[in-house]
Amino acid sequence: MKANLTLADIQTEGDIKTLVDTLCHKATNDTLLGPRYGAAARIHWPHYLTSQYRYWSTTLLGKPAEEGEPVPAQLAIPTNGPHIEKWVNLFSSTVEECFSGTKAEEAKNLARQLATRLQAARTRELPVD
Repeated sequence: MKANLTLADIQTEGDIKTLVDTLCHKATNDTLLGPRYGAAARIHWPHYLTSQYRYWSTTLLGKPAEEGEPVPAQLAIPTNGPHIEKWVNLFSSTVEECFSGTKAEEAKNLARQLATRLQAARTRELPVD
């Protein structure tokens, strides 16, 4: 039987790295999302991960954005139907597995908002930012 441990909240860049690394590992091994994440890996996986770390550190921790920072649409996040729903569910379950608290809830809400913006941009061909 698993002990009921209280998880820490997202507070540091190390926490962001844990979140992103865990999410990307799950996504690359997912039958629906894996091909998209695999394509990102073929382009340049270390750059992709660094972009993810920066995006979520800026968004959740208020770290200053760097010039040339990619918009979320360039971060291998799917933008349609079952793919984006799967990504949101995977993101939320990853947060819940690793963290608990105000920032963890904010992360899940931001992921849902990001998914909504990306879907709207795709459907209406509007800019994401």
